[in-house]
Amino acid sequence: MATGFDYIVVGAGSAGCVLAARLSEDPSVRVLLLEAGPADRSLWLHLPIGYGKTMWSAKYNWCLYTDPDPNMNGRRIYWPRGKTLGGSSAINGLIYVRGQKEDYDRWAALGNPGWSYQDVLPYFIKSEGNERGASAYHGGDGPLKVSDIPGRHELIDAFVKGAQEIGVPATDDFNGASQEGAGYYQLTTHRGWRCSTATAYLKPARARPNLVVHSLSHASGVMLEGKRAIGVKYLRNGVESRALLAPGGEVLLSAGAIHTPQLLQLSGIGPRDLLEARGIPVAADLPGVGENLQDHLQIRLGYECTRPITTNDALNSLFGQAMIGMQWLIRRQGPLAVGINQGGCFMRALPGESATPDIQFHVATLSADMAGGKVHPYSGFTFSVCQLRPESRGHIRIRSGNPLEPPEMQPNYLSTDLDRRTAVAGVRAARSIAQSNAMAPYVKREVKPGPEFGTDDALLEFARDNGATIFHPSCTCRMGPASDPMAVVDARLRVRGVDGLRVVDASAMPVLVSGNTNAPVVMMAEKAVDMIREDRHTPA
Repeated sequence: MATGFDYIVVGAGSAGCVLAARLSEDPSVRVLLLEAGPADRSLWLHLPIGYGKTMWSAKYNWCLYTDPDPNMNGRRIYWPRGKTLGGSSAINGLIYVRGQKEDYDRWAALGNPGWSYQDVLPYFIKSEGNERGASAYHGGDGPLKVSDIPGRHELIDAFVKGAQEIGVPATDDFNGASQEGAGYYQLTTHRGWRCSTATAYLKPARARPNLVVHSLSHASGVMLEGKRAIGVKYLRNGVESRALLAPGGEVLLSAGAIHTPQLLQLSGIGPRDLLEARGIPVAADLPGVGENLQDHLQIRLGYECTRPITTNDALNSLFGQAMIGMQWLIRRQGPLAVGINQGGCFMRALPGESATPDIQFHVATLSADMAGGKVHPYSGFTFSVCQLRPESRGHIRIRSGNPLEPPEMQPNYLSTDLDRRTAVAGVRAARSIAQSNAMAPYVKREVKPGPEFGTDDALLEFARDNGATIFHPSCTCRMGPASDPMAVVDARLRVRGVDGLRVVDASAMPVLVSGNTNAPVVMMAEKAVDMIREDRHTPA
């Protein structure tokens, strides 16, 4: 049994590494960081293109599957989640996107003071070390390194011009004054290497004597004494261990939108009916734990290219592979330094219904049957389109009291009329760009869906049969006011009805942001640190 910690952080992912590093800056406190996965020692966790390897690695990835989704023709959908120091930031697609100003203003309007765009922008800036330097919207010296993609690709240039043809402006910054536009993404890379939160935050902090990091330590429950968290139970080397807080300490759950609600439910914090049905004594009846699940559903359009200029061509020949290796070794450029998606677009698929972009594109200069899959034998590229603000809501629910058993995961994709119409409109928008004058010289054929999918009904069926996650599950422990019966945490991320317990990860989002989730979660953790410190020094 380890005792006397001021903070026990569960989950060393996008939020947990930030919390552990920032809180341990104070030498007067002791911090324990627990991570179920191993240390991040594999080269594939640090090479940007390693995404293709870690996507299926059971060592560094939870390799989860949803329950059969009735809206997706009963399919179980693969949900990769990071299981190592750095969490999903160590295996993600590296794209640095914050979402829209309106997302955070909506958080505040839902009864969460302190979370408006003006409130959170300073934390985005604080966390960011953008190679372009500091500005009104960007940080130049923060821990999380953000870089331009080295070099340009004619397919991405053609995509941007094609988007302009249908009325979408070109942009060089999706995180500036306006998100709308088409252009190149910036990535969380630094000099050709991935910059996960383990690299950015945790690695520089590891030498501190007041920070203890336990990998291969699977949290199995929050220990409670009455209505106060006093520690965490966890399995290490198959043996149950316990870590106890010092008086006035806090447990900080940062295990992500799947495992945080699972851990709360295992600890007796959640919907009474579910807990009683699973034989879990009820410590706090919070019906919102595990509900309100939201995710971005991606629909992938695959194209055969007229020219051998794609990453498929390089990866499908020994000479091409050698050239990729030399590009990276000599100049830290090329596919090894980029990952998968280089370009993108934020636009309105239903302009009459949305004042801001409602879909996002990820454009890859390669093609495969799914993200991270084996590339096709022909020259290929991919347009992946997702709805930014889905109305569909799912849930996460434990199946038993066994912490090693994956929970029930039901996303309920495409369960509303708006989501279905946006999916179809998104595919049509992608086709419009592919059929533009700028793209025409590069498109030999549309492989998927293919010309036989022409009607709205056919395209919706294609989405049901082929849609997949873009890896952004969120909102399962949502933030909200006391008047919201489904709110799990308050605006200071404190779990309602339990002292000494907070949730700091994507599960605390009240609604999903309009874009990729890594940067927003880092921001949330930076802001949480300030709130935790303020509350620690404020008399009860």
